[in-house]
Amino acid sequence: MTEKNLLAELASYLFSCSKTESGRMPSERELAEHFSVSRGQIREALAILEAMRIVERRAKSGIYLTTRQASVEAMALFARAGLPLDPVQIYETVELRKIHEIKAAELACSRATEENYERLREILSISEKRLEAGEGLAVEDRDFHLEIVRSTKNSVFHRICSVYYVMGEGRLPIYFGDPSRGHRSHAEHLQIFDALVRRDGNLAQALMSAHLAGAESYWKGLIERNSDAIGGEATLLHA
Repeated sequence: MTEKNLLAELASYLFSCSKTESGRMPSERELAEHFSVSRGQIREALAILEAMRIVERRAKSGIYLTTRQASVEAMALFARAGLPLDPVQIYETVELRKIHEIKAAELACSRATEENYERLREILSISEKRLEAGEGLAVEDRDFHLEIVRSTKNSVFHRICSVYYVMGEGRLPIYFGDPSRGHRSHAEHLQIFDALVRRDGNLAQALMSAHLAGAESYWKGLIERNSDAIGGEATLLHA
């Protein structure tokens, strides 16, 4: 089992254990036996989950879930593992993504290279063909936005923003299941691209802000509907 798979499966298993009547987390030995791996592997995986603020290991006490304090990377891990995500944290992350991508649009205007522009043209061309075929733009939307972030030439910035799309990868195909959203998004992407080519930072920021406002509204509505459905204790799977 790879480290990545073990992390996701371990997080999922611990979450399921927290829902049992006793709520007790298994010991390292029990976890090693359950996953058929060494205690050393379990210990290393738990250390990573602890760094992500998913679990807390207390000496002579045991292992405890601390998901309310989970990092953004942990939330991405939850999404991949099909674990519930806190709806308030999701909305706050979407808001943070908007702030980051507006700044990315400005930076890209001064830092983008012809290679970045060519990649954006390629993504827009693929998007147009998919729309003509009546298909959604989940992948192309992600690629377009992350290429703009990549254009900033800040690799840490790119890694941070990539996490947001991991969290939303299960929801984007549903979002773009509405053909009108795909056509509207593509039209707005074309406007943003034009501003980038013209290296007009102010216009690129304004267009990106308006573009992401629609997605922010969608997420907010989705979270509110999920909250109402289960009495305010919402969980959003595959956010």
